[in-house]
Amino acid sequence: MEEAIGAYRGITATDEFKEIERLRTLARHNEASALGHARREATAKATAKANAKWQAVVADKEAALANKEAALAAKDAEIARLRAQLGRD
Repeated sequence: MEEAIGAYRGITATDEFKEIERLRTLARHNEASALGHARREATAKATAKANAKWQAVVADKEAALANKEAALAAKDAEIARLRAQLGRD
């Protein structure tokens, strides 16, 4: 067993092994960074899409509200005209 441990230590002490481990670590880091970036990008796209949807909903509601306000203003004008007419009679 000690012979196997000594062989392992001998292998792990070589410059070639250290370089391979450094490259593996770098590859894992790069992969994690790429996944994180992809996740952030997907989240940003989903957020932008949701915001665009809500902006469209708000714009529709504001247009409907403006139409109702215009209709109310027309009714108010009609009421004022009819009151004026009643006052003349």
